[in-house]
Amino acid sequence: MTSRISELVLECRDPELLARFWCEVLDFVELDRDGEDIEIGPREGFGGAQPTIVLSKQERPQPDRTRLHIDVNATDRDQDAELERLLGLGARPADVGQTGEESWHVLADPEGNVFCLLRRRLDPL
Repeated sequence: MTSRISELVLECRDPELLARFWCEVLDFVELDRDGEDIEIGPREGFGGAQPTIVLSKQERPQPDRTRLHIDVNATDRDQDAELERLLGLGARPADVGQTGEESWHVLADPEGNVFCLLRRRLDPL
């Protein structure tokens, strides 16, 4: 009954530049694109022991907000059951401007650090 870190999300001005840099540093490859956001990770793809990195395009990363946050996935249950478990452990819903149409939940840990609970992802998008 756990979650695992599936993604590290880094807000940046130039996802292309940082994708090239981190792919070289970590021997990663590009796994996915969503608009201007680029996801990089191990050559074996999603779901391994090592999290992927999402380089998220932000024209002006906000100085009063952390530019790096963690995404987690449940390892042995569906998203709703994991949400209830995390809330029971002390996580709280957080509002970072989401629309309500997202497939993930934005939460804060007991000290207010924001993280996201994603739907379980088994295969590449």
